[in-house]
Amino acid sequence: MTDAIAYDVFQVTILSLYVSGSATILGSLIGVPLGAAIGLREFGGKGLLKTITYTMYGFPPVISGLFIYYMFSRAGPLGSFGILFTPTAMILAQTLLVIPLVAGVTITSVTEVDRNIKNTVLSLGASNRQATFTVIKEAWVGVVTAVMIGFGRAIAEVGAAYMVGGNIEGKTRVLTTAIMLETRMGHFEFAIGLGVVLLMVACGVFLFMRWLQERELL
Repeated sequence: MTDAIAYDVFQVTILSLYVSGSATILGSLIGVPLGAAIGLREFGGKGLLKTITYTMYGFPPVISGLFIYYMFSRAGPLGSFGILFTPTAMILAQTLLVIPLVAGVTITSVTEVDRNIKNTVLSLGASNRQATFTVIKEAWVGVVTAVMIGFGRAIAEVGAAYMVGGNIEGKTRVLTTAIMLETRMGHFEFAIGLGVVLLMVACGVFLFMRWLQERELL
């Protein structure tokens, strides 16, 4: 592998981490509180909302990409922002895919926490927000699992990234879109090599998150 190719692979890998990592963080910041609110509160339509959240596990990436494309295209309502075919658009598209996964797993995780914990905290004078935060801490292992699943969905995504990013070399090309391009060009060995890099990146992130889980269990 020449230095130029190695640099290109490094650049694509870093951009993949940036886009998927940012989408995972944003999706988790929305999905974890949303999932906790749904799981811990009683309200009309809760069952329906949970069903919708779980159904969104299968939300097609191309639909996410189409939505962001429409919103930020020149003819769209937010076209003046000019973020189409930039990493920002890719982050937004992946965030839409991460949110329901993180929220759904968080719902399950906080529901499994003993309700007496929340009641005890409330009886000691804590606010609902503080009590919810305590439950989330108790469900830490499940919450980290939710984030891991969200990152896995983001890092492996190709449809939405290609639609709103355009797979522009040096600007919006990530590992998954690069693999797709190299496969179409018949460079199967190089595509497989990029796939190995993708798996190694995902493995490294998951090992770190697993370490966070185990620290809480010790």
